[in-house]
This record gives sequence, structure tokens and C-alpha cells, in this order.
Amino acid sequence: MWKKYIITASIEDALNYLRQYKGSSRIISGATDLMLEMESGVRKDIDVLIDASRIPNTRLITLDEDGIIHLGLNVTHNDCVGSKLIREHALPLALACWQVGSPQIRNRGTITGNLVTASPANDSITPLMALGAEVVLRSFTTERVVPLKDFYTGVRKNVMQNDEMVVEIRFPALPKYAQGMFYKYALRNAQAISLVNVAVILQFADGFVENATITMGAVAPTIIHATAAEEYLKGKELTGEVISQAARLCADSAKPISDIRSSAAYRKKMLEVITRRALQAIRDKRNNSILPREPVLLRKLDNGKSNGIEETLILDADSPITLTVNGKKVTYKPENHKSLLRLLREDGLLTGTKEGCAEGECGACTVIMDGMAVMSCMVPAQRAYGAEVKTVEGLADNNNLHPIQKAFIQTGAVQCGYCTPGFLVSAAMLMEEKAHPGEDDVKQAVTGNLCRCTGYYSILQAIEKAVSGE
Repeated sequence: MWKKYIITASIEDALNYLRQYKGSSRIISGATDLMLEMESGVRKDIDVLIDASRIPNTRLITLDEDGIIHLGLNVTHNDCVGSKLIREHALPLALACWQVGSPQIRNRGTITGNLVTASPANDSITPLMALGAEVVLRSFTTERVVPLKDFYTGVRKNVMQNDEMVVEIRFPALPKYAQGMFYKYALRNAQAISLVNVAVILQFADGFVENATITMGAVAPTIIHATAAEEYLKGKELTGEVISQAARLCADSAKPISDIRSSAAYRKKMLEVITRRALQAIRDKRNNSILPREPVLLRKLDNGKSNGIEETLILDADSPITLTVNGKKVTYKPENHKSLLRLLREDGLLTGTKEGCAEGECGACTVIMDGMAVMSCMVPAQRAYGAEVKTVEGLADNNNLHPIQKAFIQTGAVQCGYCTPGFLVSAAMLMEEKAHPGEDDVKQAVTGNLCRCTGYYSILQAIEKAVSGE
């Protein structure tokens, strides 16, 4: 695990420390992938974590006068989901981000991190490849622009040097006569890695396809284009027969592997199915209706602002960590590096927050950090320096239970109770985010929370009771 944690106040500082600790350091932002890799022992060569998540103005999504969309290095999946600009001018990316993990994961995980991890199953890479994205790479002395199609060299491999970081992602906004769609197939509706996914962008002229771009994920070592299908669609109307043939051509061009999650044959078949569905959605103009108009993010909208810092902070593994927990400023002196979950439980003695999986899968460790729900098992403890954190213990006000706590008691929405704190915190965040959440909102809010006793009916009943004010 890490020996030094550096919270940087600028990109220049981050690059300077990346150069100084070249080969033994790693830039992090959300850290959702890296925390798992380090905990499991996959990453043993990292001594220094350089946290870029607190650099001001790096969660901005902008459109320039040339029609190019720019994503800052700390733009999260939920930033894209909540962005009107992305929804209107890069819909496939918004749809992909909406299907990543859970609200807690989407609040922390960044688009930059998703690209750098370089897994062919990562959802945001496929639409960005279709959109013609490029990444801006900087070291302390150089800067270069790499088209995303040239960025990957294999599974979890890319062209970045160990003194470089991605400082921006950019791509052209879709023109008005273009329609896009992203479709993912996984074993669950949430918290699931893609077995296959596809992004489709079609440009039309007089009802006929003028140009087609189809990219496919989890069917090859990197994201690939279905070139035969792209060429076939040009000049054609999206009839049922044309759609079926294009879907077959996509499946024929895929070269998937068989692994524990799926056989290659099944992947090819499901790729054909989801490509057909994506094309049908574009033809029937249903692509814009899939993403909710006001999706649940489990956070307070902040227009891309974050808890920035003015001066770079260097913390050793055992440096004191000062933060605000449940409205009180506290300083913990952890014995060594750990996650925010362990810091709260072991140093803060706030044992309401539970460790269920330590992999961001169950949601039992959900807390609210700087106004957003996060999985505390996937947050480095030092990231919380100067942050505001609320745990389940902080939901009650002056010994008066929170409405969601009262509703859980009244409906008996508890079985073993282990998952309950996570559900309570997620539901409380939903109530802060939306004044009148509907049934679908309630279900979306708890997609990151797992009840192993299968008590979902009473849990949903309790949340609906609380949000209705009964």
C-alpha cells in the first residue's frame, strides 16, 4: 500500500511530483479501480498516491466556439449524466455513464480514470471512440494529443508514459442531423460489468443513412469498429431487414473470448441482439427517452465545482487527518494507510457504517462526503482531509430520528440489519436531492445497495413512505 499521499492544488504540482516519484507513483482521482487493485495486491509497486481530485475547475464540461466538447480531468460519470450539454450533444456517452456501477460509484469514478484503466469492457470508452475523442497527455515538460483510437495497445494497456497524465478529453459535438445510441448487456441491471456493449452514431440525409459509426466493447482486446456494418448502412433506410443485416455484420466482425462471465459464442449472439435494438431505438426515435429527464445522482448539483484546495498537501501514511464528521471537526491519527471506511470505524469508532464486501459492490459502507453519496471502502482515508462527511450516526437531528429512520421502524424494513445503514444514507441523500422523488427514483437510488436477506419490498415501502411525508 502507499507510503505517501499528496493532495495537489494544480496540474503543474501533480506533474512535478509525478516526475519526482517517476515509476513508483500513480495519479488518482476517483480511485475506484486503484483501491481495489491495491487491496488485492495487483498493484504492489506504488509508494506514492498523487491525488488530483481536489484541483479546482477540473470537473467542468464545456463546448467551445468550434463545436468541440471538453471534459476536465476530474469529470465524473454522474457529471456527464447530469450535464444538459452531454445529453443534447453526446447522448451515447450520457447513456453509457448512466449504466456504470451505481450512483455512489458514478459520483467518484471519473471518465479519465475509466479510459486510463483500458479495460475493453469499460462502458465510457465505447461511445467516446465512436464520438472521435482524443486525449491530451501532459508531462512536466511536454504535451501531446492522442486520438483515442491510437491510445490503446491491448487489454489494460495504453501509450501513456509513467510521467504523463490525462489532463483533458475532447471530441466534436454531434451535429443536429446525427442520432446516437449506447446499449449494454450485462448479467444485472446495475453494478455489473458489460458482457458486450455497442455505441451507434448515424448521420442522416433525407431519411437515409449518410454516415455510420459503430463501436463495440468487450469483444476484442480493445474497442473496435464494425467497419463492414458501417459501410453497409451508408445510403440505406433503416428498414427491419437492413437493421438485421447490419446487426449480423457486427456480430461477424467481433472476436470475443470465453471467460467466467460468458462464452464467446454467447457474446457474439448478444452483440447482434443489442446492435439490432440500438438501431431500432434510433429508427423509432426512442434513444432520447431511455435516460430519465432528471436522473437520480445521489448528490447535490454543484455545476462541476468540487472541494478544491489552494495549496498542495503532503501526507505520510500515518499523518493526522482533519475533517468534519457529522457536523463536528475532528482529527484522527490513523496507524497506517487505510480506506475512509476503516478510518471512520477504527479511528472514529463510528461502527454504524459497515464493511460488507470492501469492493464497492454492496453499499453497506455508504456515507455522504462533500454532498454526495460514496462507497467509503473505495475512498482513501487521506482524500477526506478537509472534507465534510456524514454517516448513519449523523442522520438524526438532536436525538430526533430522521424521517427515513422512522419509516424503517414503522414498516419493519429490517431483517439481519447489516445493510440497513447503507440504505438509510442512500435514501436520506435522495430526499436531499429531490423534493418529490417518484417510485423509479427510489429504485434507482438504492441500485448500489445490496440486501442479502432479500428484504427489498419492505425497504422500498419504507423509503416511499418517508419521501411521501406520511
